[in-house]
Amino acid sequence: MDTEKDNPGVIAFPPFIWLVSAIISTLLHFFVIHLPITTNYRVSLVCGIALMMAAAVLALSALFTMLGAGTNVDPAKPALTIVRGGPFRFTRNPMYLALCFLQIALGFFLNDWIPLLFVIPLFLILHYGVVLREERYLTAKFGEPYLQLKREVRRWL
Repeated sequence: MDTEKDNPGVIAFPPFIWLVSAIISTLLHFFVIHLPITTNYRVSLVCGIALMMAAAVLALSALFTMLGAGTNVDPAKPALTIVRGGPFRFTRNPMYLALCFLQIALGFFLNDWIPLLFVIPLFLILHYGVVLREERYLTAKFGEPYLQLKREVRRWL
């Protein structure tokens, strides 16, 4: 593969996509509309903390697994190997799943349905703008070993 084109060509750096989602949904929460999830903020806060911790554990586990496998974490750089360990045994996209968990956690922290529901456009952008592009790239680069992984491990959950 041409080293200049040896990457999936994702639409943007995935944490940046989440950051845009978080900023827009938070601005809507503070300046446009607030639709409370619950009247008991403590319950909402506990849910937000639990989801944030789950997201951190999932993302860090995936990061260390990728680094341990000797491949690039940044999707703008070439994939060097197929990663099968750690959280990649259960989902092919643990870092993107963690970003979705963070968006849901934000909704619970703010106790507002608007930021929570922003997980839907976030998921769609990650799915069509990142995941499907990565899958095409990895299939072209690794062929049958990657196709085998696709048969064995779910894309999301």
